[in-house]
Amino acid sequence: MRTLSFVGPGAADLLAPLSARLDGRVATIRRDDDGSAARTTPRIADPAEEPDAVADPERNAGAAYRLGDDGGWTGAGAGETFPDLLDRLAPTFDYALVAGFSKLRLPTVVVGEDAVPGDVVERVDDASDLDLDDLADVVETTEPHVTLEALVAEAKASEDADRAGAIATFTGRVRAKNSPDDDRTEALEFEKYEGVAADRMARIERELTEREGVFDVRMHHRVGVVADGEDIVFVVVLAGHRTEAFRAVEDGINRLKDEVPIFKKETTESEEFWVHDRSE
Repeated sequence: MRTLSFVGPGAADLLAPLSARLDGRVATIRRDDDGSAARTTPRIADPAEEPDAVADPERNAGAAYRLGDDGGWTGAGAGETFPDLLDRLAPTFDYALVAGFSKLRLPTVVVGEDAVPGDVVERVDDASDLDLDDLADVVETTEPHVTLEALVAEAKASEDADRAGAIATFTGRVRAKNSPDDDRTEALEFEKYEGVAADRMARIERELTEREGVFDVRMHHRVGVVADGEDIVFVVVLAGHRTEAFRAVEDGINRLKDEVPIFKKETTESEEFWVHDRSE
């Protein structure tokens, strides 16, 4: 799921017209007028695919959804963090457009002079200065928000899924400490060698899938700032049996770390440094 955040006067007015220019399922997320809750208004490409019922609010962590007359879902919820919301939407939607949240680490379009922690992809003085067709192109180039659940769902949709008896996964996360006396790691920041990183990861996926008994391999490594306790990297393997699945997962993460050019900066309570510089 690709994401784009809008901050500043008139930002919320851009969500509906921009979503109409995107080909796929689009969730628009904005802050309520009182600032107390998030509201999502997903546009569904084919409403007939969805059940005409209100979702179970307990299962959705306090969020309830309604299918409106225009074929879109409207929902409001509390007790859920914004990352939780994105994780829940990612397996279902192709895009998430966000307005009114100034502290998100997402690709962001800024109207005005607000400072934001995310990557500012465009800054203008007035919302009318933005070209919606250009923004639609920008959305397509943003780093996707990927979850383990979404990768597993993609693997299960493989044409060889009927022959698979195992799915093995690996999740790497930000470790706060190596030992009890260490300074706490507050965040890691990852940068990738554009183009090269994606090509090498695709090659690893392809070569692992060529193994006997392995039917599908999915890998994803986040870039940007990843906070203490958050997930960094996923490997998913669909295979005939657990032995092939476990071996491919282990080889996959080892090869990713050894062969894919992704660089890591660590921020602790007392210092900040690039890990490859520290290891030299």
